[in-house]
Amino acid sequence: MNGRRMLATAARVLGQLRHDPRSIALMLIAPSLLVGLFAWLFSDQDGVFDQFGGAILALFPFIVMFLITSITTLRERRSCTLERLMTTPLGKADFILGYALAFGLMALLQAVITVSFAVGVCGLDVEGELWQLGLVAVVDALLGTALGLLASAFAQTEFQAVQFMPLLVFPQIILGGLFMPRDQMPDVLHAISDWLPLSYAIDTINAVTAGDDGWDVYGPLLVVVAFGVGALVLASLTLRRRTP
Repeated sequence: MNGRRMLATAARVLGQLRHDPRSIALMLIAPSLLVGLFAWLFSDQDGVFDQFGGAILALFPFIVMFLITSITTLRERRSCTLERLMTTPLGKADFILGYALAFGLMALLQAVITVSFAVGVCGLDVEGELWQLGLVAVVDALLGTALGLLASAFAQTEFQAVQFMPLLVFPQIILGGLFMPRDQMPDVLHAISDWLPLSYAIDTINAVTAGDDGWDVYGPLLVVVAFGVGALVLASLTLRRRTP
């Protein structure tokens, strides 16, 4: 791995995003709009948004970054840009980490905007520290980025990349604890949820909104980080130069 090449890759990706206002809007504005829609939907029901709003903050950035990253990486491969880059000294790890860094910076902006909107405009009640809520949102978005990079290695078209959502995303939404506390699930489903990173993301953000601290927050957060690192490693190992 070469730090200079990684930074160059990140700068190239950010330069491309600068000329793609739709992707920027999807990353930076869409999560806030979805959070606002959810808050508006339950505005007449006291406590509903406070109960589910934190988990929604973990969910929407994760989904958006998964979609953007998987489709963007796949376009690089289909256009033979990746194949040309691989003829240079750029390594697979440089490419993957450069992408992760670029989208990580976008995730940071996304978290600041989304958390500020959820708390300041929608009135989400947070007992814990706001910076912890932002940190969890960033880590969740990076998890979506890592899984998107991994999914792109196995897809041949943008449509196929989207088709990975029922496999990688939807089960995590259903079993992550958003609709039912995980300890109340049937034993088999609870055991499955223990292997899903979004379960720990929702656990972390619920701990922050409830005002918990220490290992209740950072324990599950470290699990999410470990899943993200593992996905990045697998993505670098499975990265292909071009689509067959």
